Order: sequence, then C-alpha cells, then structure tokens
Amino acid sequence: MTPEQLRAFCLDFDAAVEEFPFGPETSVFKVAGKMFALSALDARPLTVNLKCDPDEAVRLRADHPDAIVPGYHMNKRHWNTVTVSALPAALVRELVEDSYDLVVAGLPRAERLRLDRP
Repeated sequence: MTPEQLRAFCLDFDAAVEEFPFGPETSVFKVAGKMFALSALDARPLTVNLKCDPDEAVRLRADHPDAIVPGYHMNKRHWNTVTVSALPAALVRELVEDSYDLVVAGLPRAERLRLDRP
C-alpha cells in the first residue's frame, strides 16, 4: 500500500477528515473530531498509528512482531504502530477500518446513527 492509497482509504470513511495539528508532515485522520489514524505519509518506512482493542492489540503484536508494535507516542494499551509495507494491504485496510469503527463506537448514539454505523 502506498502513502497515497493509505490516505485515500482513510478519507473514504463517512465524515473522515485529514488535519495537521502536529505540523504539515503528520496527517491525522479524524471522524467527529476524534482521531482514528495518524501517519507521516512521506516517512520511510511508511507507518500508521491505529486504535485497537487492547486484547486484539496484544495478539496482533505477537502475530506480527516485526510489523506491529505498541503505538509510538500513544497510549500503548489502545494504539499500535503498523509498518504498512511489512503487511498485506488487505490486513492494513482491515486494521484501519477496525480503528475507525472503534472510534465511531465511542461516539454518542445520535452521531453514530448519522454516520450509519449503529
């Protein structure tokens, strides 16, 4: 997955926006003001921080120790840093979607319904 593909995939979700609160080199993807992905899209290797269920985060780190590590500069219980090039694109897309879904699940019910994700 290329940086352009990662960016396009993150922005393809309902109400997803890209912001740059940490400077122009770091893309922060949000839904309803809540972050679900963070990446320096021109970094090599390309990595992305994604929210994850704590139990699933531990399992993913064990299954992919060279590609998934505790979230860099994030709450390590709830965030993973994923090296995009070290994983199949389908798995990266699944992890991004899971992150988005976790963030949406934490939104108020009215907001979730507006996003068509009860």
